[in-house]
Amino acid sequence: EVRLAESGGGLVQPGGSLRLSCVAHGFTLTGNCMAWFRQKPGQGREAVAQINSDGRMTYVESVEGRFTISPDNAKNTLHLQMESLKPEDTAMYFCAADPGTCSWPYVHWGQGTQVTVSS
Repeated sequence: EVRLAESGGGLVQPGGSLRLSCVAHGFTLTGNCMAWFRQKPGQGREAVAQINSDGRMTYVESVEGRFTISPDNAKNTLHLQMESLKPEDTAMYFCAADPGTCSWPYVHWGQGTQVTVSS
């Protein structure tokens, strides 16, 4: 069965940190474009961070310098380290992978993990 499974979301205070993980089952992440998206209530999905098959990373401006995307090829896992979290980072976070270029739509999606930043 091909699927992605996210974990690591939760409730955190402003300024805090979280590390999201995404384990791939049924296929190998290496060679794919991988990404983290987020979706806020009433809004579409926004690409937060992407890493292409060559290892080039890109971030949406609002998280630049605070979030880091990193693959762990040995564990077939993708991480998103989030620092200095803000209330506006509150969203459902999804990981995605695609064997082609880093462009919509992605082939594989996880079910999402909720991140809530609140005092």
